[in-house]
Amino acid sequence: MDTVEFTPTADQFAWTFGGVEPIMKVRPGTTMRLWCEDAYAGRLRSPADLPSQCIDINQVNPQTGPFYVEGAEPGDTLALHFVDLQPARDWGVSTTIPFFGGLTGTDRTALLQDALPEITWIYQYDSARQTVTFEAARSDFRVDWPAEPMLGTVGVAPPAREVRTSLVPERFGGNMDTTEMKAGATCYLGVNVPGALFSVGDGHYRQGEGEACGTAVEGAMNVTLIVELIKGGAPLWPRIEQDDWLIVVGSSRPLEDAWRIAQVEMITWLGELYGLDRMDGYQVVSQLAKAPLANVVDANYSSVVKLAKSLLPAANPYDGMHRHLRTS
Repeated sequence: MDTVEFTPTADQFAWTFGGVEPIMKVRPGTTMRLWCEDAYAGRLRSPADLPSQCIDINQVNPQTGPFYVEGAEPGDTLALHFVDLQPARDWGVSTTIPFFGGLTGTDRTALLQDALPEITWIYQYDSARQTVTFEAARSDFRVDWPAEPMLGTVGVAPPAREVRTSLVPERFGGNMDTTEMKAGATCYLGVNVPGALFSVGDGHYRQGEGEACGTAVEGAMNVTLIVELIKGGAPLWPRIEQDDWLIVVGSSRPLEDAWRIAQVEMITWLGELYGLDRMDGYQVVSQLAKAPLANVVDANYSSVVKLAKSLLPAANPYDGMHRHLRTS
């Protein structure tokens, strides 16, 4: 198995999915050790650093990539297995941003109220204890929480020469912000262009479901992943497999349409796995599904549907690709 290590320089980040030349070519089966910058491009480092003063909106959510996967063609399935996610700094950062977030007026929910206060919180990350420390901005409240590293953004180039900002989640993946994108997970994405052109980024040291204020505990991340290619079988929307769960992600606005997309995609997956008629699959999902929110703040909202494998007959998604990669 090939191993590739890559740390991008500032001029090598991708800021979009699509419209970017690949940074390198890799073969299926390659293990990649990558470094990803935080969503603020490393520009916020203290409580005095405010987004409106320090951030260039054209340079947020930098991506490591894109990578050209040899042999990948439209209609194939790209499998990215996340072996390990490790915070790359001893601090992370979260903020409120004017007119951005789930509990404020925005450019799409136009209100007459002023913007919420702009605040920056710095979280200390303890690698030995695997915790992040929250310190309140307006009192002496302080508490440690378990770190739960994840990637907010995983995606491929979209079809039809589209170029989409790295802030957007869609069929190609992108900025889904789901806590399910963690170590031990395998993400399946449909390939839209030759080489797939996948990128990853937006490390989160922890995040609540929905990412209510618009930002997680954002931090640079060391990512170890394995790239694999499945010929054919491209899913319409991103799928994730974990040891105990089958998961799909739908992204749209309004939120109920994102939920509907994920429900339909799960019913479709059940049909592929078990030969279930859509109406029977509808009944299975109705009785078994958990539906956590991923984000309700991005340009599209993302909704997750997950089914426990323990409640279903044994199956072999993608000919056992997840199991194979877990033991690689």
